[in-house]
Amino acid sequence: MANKDDLSSIAGLPEELGIDRDLEQSHQQLSVHVDTRRYGKAVTVVSGFDLSAPELRDVASRLKRKLACGGTVDEGEIELQGDHSGRVGGLLREMGYELRD
Repeated sequence: MANKDDLSSIAGLPEELGIDRDLEQSHQQLSVHVDTRRYGKAVTVVSGFDLSAPELRDVASRLKRKLACGGTVDEGEIELQGDHSGRVGGLLREMGYELRD
């Protein structure tokens, strides 16, 4: 039986299950939009993350790898080179995030 100190503050379940991380991800409401930058180039911007800088860079890296594109993290947003609005939502859902309608 789990000790009260071993229970998660969010889920109330044992810490070793790692449920808190999944719940925190699913409660973030992300938005995806496409901007046009210099010379008419499209950039897909994903915003609404509540992550530390290293975690956000990790998510950006995973998206860039899956989408085979370049990109960066700027002021808490992920910027991906090109118009990936059709695919990025599905990838984020696979990662456990929720998108705003």
